[in-house]
Amino acid sequence: MSEIVRFVPKSELERARLIREARAIYDSIFPSAAPDRAPQDGEEPGKA
Repeated sequence: MSEIVRFVPKSELERARLIREARAIYDSIFPSAAPDRAPQDGEEPGKA
């Protein structure tokens, strides 16, 4: 049985790295709504 080796261009690896980095930055600025967070004054329950 032979293996198939896929060539991945350096530019594609760099693109994937940049996307991961951008997502991490976005998540640090705009964290997803925590379901266990209590609503603040004047805030409707379930709204973040």
